[in-house]
Amino acid sequence: MSTRSAQFEARVARREPLTDHLVRLVLDGVEGFESTGVPDEWVGLVVPGQFQSRYYTVRSHGPGELTLDVVVHDVGLVTEWAMRDCVGDTVTITEPKASFDPPPGAGWLLLVGDLTAMPAIARIVETHPELATYVVAEVPDDLSGYLPDSADVTWLQPPAAGQSALARVVEGIDWPDGEGYFWMAGESAQMRAIRKHLMREVKLPTSHYDVMGYWRATAARQPRAVDPGPVWRAGKAAGKSDEQIWAEYDAAQEASDG
Repeated sequence: MSTRSAQFEARVARREPLTDHLVRLVLDGVEGFESTGVPDEWVGLVVPGQFQSRYYTVRSHGPGELTLDVVVHDVGLVTEWAMRDCVGDTVTITEPKASFDPPPGAGWLLLVGDLTAMPAIARIVETHPELATYVVAEVPDDLSGYLPDSADVTWLQPPAAGQSALARVVEGIDWPDGEGYFWMAGESAQMRAIRKHLMREVKLPTSHYDVMGYWRATAARQPRAVDPGPVWRAGKAAGKSDEQIWAEYDAAQEASDG
């Protein structure tokens, strides 16, 4: 059985700078694409002149149309392309994958992330208005208005360009009462530290959180260099525990740094 993701061609219909570090790309002509319906779903994106995928959250979608909010910085396979006028360019995207999965009976959501996590957090808040939602956002820009008003948002500045301090922030969280779900995404080393904290100190069941590494501070900020989908499926097929699977994902992230 093939594990290769389906691929779709699309055209950049619109490009809109949202902030100094965030650009919205609206793709059209995406025939055959079917959303998972899960709000943190991501797709692989291959831009002209490249052959490698980089992974981005689907901010929104409609018939034949897909919106990606792309974080831009100094260098990278996608970012240098996205910083120029790319309207009319043809790109390739892969079928979506997702991981957001709150347990039945969850009464609250706690969402933590840096700028790369904002598209997913915005969509999660939009699609779960029934839950009390708390957001901690570490972003370098003014994103007022980007997240729905229904969320209780704490805005933080990154400690420095290309750096994150979210692990320390999470260690100081005053957790809501009752059963809920914790979702977080950002710099990979920070995410590894947070997973250890959740397992060893908070003792949160693995079914009650999802923590994803989207980029690495030690490299040229390549968004989600390792696709977690294949690692997760292979681990589950092999009967491994969630903790074992995440350890293998972290090891793959570290190996890709070299």
